[in-house]
Amino acid sequence: MESPHFIYRLVDDFISLFYPRICPACGENIPPKNNICCISCQAHLTRTNFHEDKENPLTHRFIGRFPLIAGTALLYFVHKGRTQNLIHHLKYRGNQQIGIHYGKELGHLLNVSPHFENIDLIIPIPLHKRRLKQRGYNQSIAIAKGISSSLNIPFYENILNRIVYTKTQTQKTRHERFSNVENAFKITDPKSIEGKHILLVDDVLTTGATLEACALTLLKVKDVKISIATLAFASEY
Repeated sequence: MESPHFIYRLVDDFISLFYPRICPACGENIPPKNNICCISCQAHLTRTNFHEDKENPLTHRFIGRFPLIAGTALLYFVHKGRTQNLIHHLKYRGNQQIGIHYGKELGHLLNVSPHFENIDLIIPIPLHKRRLKQRGYNQSIAIAKGISSSLNIPFYENILNRIVYTKTQTQKTRHERFSNVENAFKITDPKSIEGKHILLVDDVLTTGATLEACALTLLKVKDVKISIATLAFASEY
């Protein structure tokens, strides 16, 4: 039986043959050719510019939790705002081009930041195989692809696996989020990442529980360093 998301994408593709796609951020305007969002949303999506500062609200969220080399997010996540709409279309409506497009933009910013030098490889946060089957794709891989193309640095989607199936984090408390992902990840080839500076990539950072669980797993390998890049950052959670 096909997943609801797969069926939605088929219907969406069929409709798009007869009606132009509308902007996924506002749901109203038609984007210019070769653009994801309309002109208005392009202007009003709020960039964080965290890449300019070694210490910023994202890096502060991990103080005392694990050693983080650098961290940034492209956009501020606002509840019921344009960025939330973008993330929803990326995660649940099959629009992986959102991840690739804004991943490229994020990669360009990392490329000019002195805080993200010497990244060796990119690892997207993995989905459990059951969740991947339900959704049909991993949105973090789309973002990693975009960043990879801008930085010309390889990304690997099979080095880190999610071995524990957990329920969605969306409605959980901070404590529940941490408990939900404890011991949920496993490295498939530790030798391949020894001594590497890894850029962990995810869609949205809220409590940082999932990113922390992944980082702590990777940091068990000798001389690994961790930096983080996400598409969006939630100031309130």
